[in-house]
Amino acid sequence: MKRLLLCLVPAVLAFGQAPPKKLVAELKNAEGVRVGMATLTPMNDGVRVDIEILKLAPGMRAAHIHETGKCEAPAFQSAGGHFNPDKHEHGQLNPKGAHVGDLGNLIVLPNGTAKYSAFATGVKLGPGEGSLLKDGGTSIVIHEGIDDLKSDPAGNAGKRIACGVVTR
Repeated sequence: MKRLLLCLVPAVLAFGQAPPKKLVAELKNAEGVRVGMATLTPMNDGVRVDIEILKLAPGMRAAHIHETGKCEAPAFQSAGGHFNPDKHEHGQLNPKGAHVGDLGNLIVLPNGTAKYSAFATGVKLGPGEGSLLKDGGTSIVIHEGIDDLKSDPAGNAGKRIACGVVTR
């Protein structure tokens, strides 16, 4: 057994930590109140992002993965732009491609809750290109308005109303 452990230690050191099975980002509003969470699960060719909203104003809201793991209130500008390692333009309807961080729109019900799932192709939770755990991290941001799915750089989605850092 001791021999097996001695063989495994160099392998772990060489490859770093194993990719997590799931990550969670706690979404908070500008006042620092928890308004939901995003659960990220690795899948083939990408990551499934499940968002649960506990309390936001009703209506359609844009959701994006942002390039920096900082959520400084009140405007959450510290989260940077959309996660876009491939340098595409914004939106699934844009003929020049989409950011890998473009997650679409969720609908917050009259009671302030929402459940939404999206698939982010080309991102991963492990090391390397497209990793959401890159240096500086990433975040999940909910915007006040609708993502029009085509306008560069952010889909005319309006101000950022909730943010959560993607953490291991």
